[in-house]
Amino acid sequence: MRPARRDFRDKEQLAEALASAIADNLKAGVKARGAASLAVSGGSTPARFFRVLSARDDVPWDKVTVTLVDERWVDESSDRSNARLVKANLLQGRAALAHFVPLYQSGPEPDAAAASAGQTSVPQPLDAAILGMGNDGHTASFFPGGDTLDEALTVEGPVVAIRAPGAGEPRVTLTLRNLLSARALYLHIEGEEKVLTLAKAEADGPIEDMPVRAILRQSQTPLTIFWCP
Repeated sequence: MRPARRDFRDKEQLAEALASAIADNLKAGVKARGAASLAVSGGSTPARFFRVLSARDDVPWDKVTVTLVDERWVDESSDRSNARLVKANLLQGRAALAHFVPLYQSGPEPDAAAASAGQTSVPQPLDAAILGMGNDGHTASFFPGGDTLDEALTVEGPVVAIRAPGAGEPRVTLTLRNLLSARALYLHIEGEEKVLTLAKAEADGPIEDMPVRAILRQSQTPLTIFWCP
């Protein structure tokens, strides 16, 4: 099953379309089971989309749980914190009614067990998970050369701690199996350089060299790629 791809003329158009798709996922989850869940990524790319999604007043936000795809092991006071980004851009207005489950749980070292325990309050399966992609071919915190990359791609547990040369801080990340259990997956990328990276990832080669291939090559969960220049 090849991923679907939607290309947009600019960032504003992409943000509106992705917000509409996610709103539909969340409303469907609430209708089906009375609750919905969403896992989002950090970095600079999703901030605009977060702000558009937060303004959707047709989503029953009080029945939605938001968590992170991955997180740097830093406190929310750090400008490197994905939780800080989400709270500042997504959990605003009506969306502030959503329940937020962070991955960072304090302490000097990444604690996958504590992060996993926090995930027990996230309705499963996820109704949607939104991934990004680095120019090195990483997604979530599945980094090339990561010390627990194989574990992150294979274990059944919800969260793995990982360190990698290109990751900066130590991190925790949802596992591949956790992400693939979602009802819908999205890969949100912007810019011409990311198109070149995507083409390289779609070509033959080991998953370990470009771990985003684990998402692109799977056939378990519908994946839609959202791109704009």
